[in-house]
Formats: sequence, structure tokens, C-alpha cells
Amino acid sequence: MRTLLALLAFVAPVLTAATPATIPANASWHMQLDGKLQMPNRLVYDIDLYDTPKQTITNLKAGGRIVICYFSAGTWEDWREDAQAYPKEALGKALPDWAGERWLDYRRDDVRQLLSKRLDLAVDKGCDGVDPDNVDGYSNDNGLGLTQAQQIDFNRWLASEAHKRDLSIGLKNAVELLPELGDHFDFAINESCYRYNECAGYSHMRSQGKPIFIAEYRSFNKDLCKRAANSGFRLQFFKLSLKGVGEPCD
Repeated sequence: MRTLLALLAFVAPVLTAATPATIPANASWHMQLDGKLQMPNRLVYDIDLYDTPKQTITNLKAGGRIVICYFSAGTWEDWREDAQAYPKEALGKALPDWAGERWLDYRRDDVRQLLSKRLDLAVDKGCDGVDPDNVDGYSNDNGLGLTQAQQIDFNRWLASEAHKRDLSIGLKNAVELLPELGDHFDFAINESCYRYNECAGYSHMRSQGKPIFIAEYRSFNKDLCKRAANSGFRLQFFKLSLKGVGEPCD
């Protein structure tokens, strides 16, 4: 997932201990990571951290929306303005379906410092929470020798750093890690768990009152909507480009 455009200057915020914004479990939501931002009547907006101007986020929040800012935490993207700051030694194999993107060695302290700046940027722009993507690199052909234990450590570190900044944080995919990570994250965003028969893994998070946002990249399906409603999930159907407005179940 990605788009291109300018990165505003990093500004380090003053960190204070606080409670991250709470997202209602039944919240309507809009996810768009490319193209001119559409403005459907939804409560939660999941939009690109870099490509969305600060004023747009300010305006959304003034209209009562909760703004979640997307960025990739587990991959390096050659079109981002901070791309040159990442050491070449930290870059793994290319992602076959995404040009200009490579797996990232998140075990390194210098990499984590750079990722911390992304969380600082989210604070500076006024994001209520973050949607860090590609947090399942260990289960892919990453070229870095990442392990499951290292992935769990990194994902918990992300959650801790987000909470230090008063940001809520969602777990993106990584369903198999939910037993170790579910308690550390405030909501979940999943892509195609019905296609891969993984949605049942979210039952514990949902029992905790946490929202589970599911994106399926297929045509609208009433049967899946019924299944999602019975589980308390918020299901929506999107085009893979994520340029427009998805079609929610209700």
C-alpha cells in the first residue's frame, strides 16, 4: 500500500503519558491511500501519513472524525523523502508485487530511531492513531532472516512507542500473532481474512470491545456481511488500488 508526494518536516513533540483515543467498536470507517481524498460520511478515516497535509487532518478532526495515519513500518519505500536515511545494510529483498519497496531490518537501533520519527510526525500532524503496515515480514521471503520472536518484539515495541505518544495503534494482518499481540493493540485492520479463512482469530480482541476493520478486495458479498455482523466485525469491500470509497456492509 502506498502513494507518492511530499513529506513535511519532522518535528519532535513533547511526549506525555496519556490514554490513546478510543475508537468505537461499531465505528464506520473510510480507508483511502491514493488519489484525491474522498469525503464519505464515516467516523474513522485511515489515510496516508505522508501524503495527507496537516490542515486536512485538522479539518477532518474539526468535523468530528477520528484520523488514523497509515505508514509502512516493516518495509523501505524508495519514494519517501526519508528513504536515503536508511542504511543499505538494513534493506532486504524486494516485495515482488510492489515496485520500489523492500523488507526492512527492524531489529536495528538506527532503523527503530527512524521509525520513531514517523510516529513523531503522526503526532505533529494531529493523527489520533496509526496504521503501521507490513508488520509480518518474518513470514515472507524477506532476505533478512527475521524470526517470529523478533517480529513479536518489534510489534510490541511499535505499540509501546505509539502509546507513549498518545496514539492508538492498529495491528495490520499478522493474524497468527494475535495471541501474543492482541492485548497490546487498540484495534485491528485486516486485509482479506475471509478469503484466507483467518477472521476467527479476532474473536478475543473483539470480546475486549476493540474494533475489527476488515477490507476485502472483491465485489460486495451479502453472505460475508452476515458473517461479519454476527462476529461484530466492520467489513467493507474495496478496489485494490484504495483510491476511492469502499462499499461497507451497512
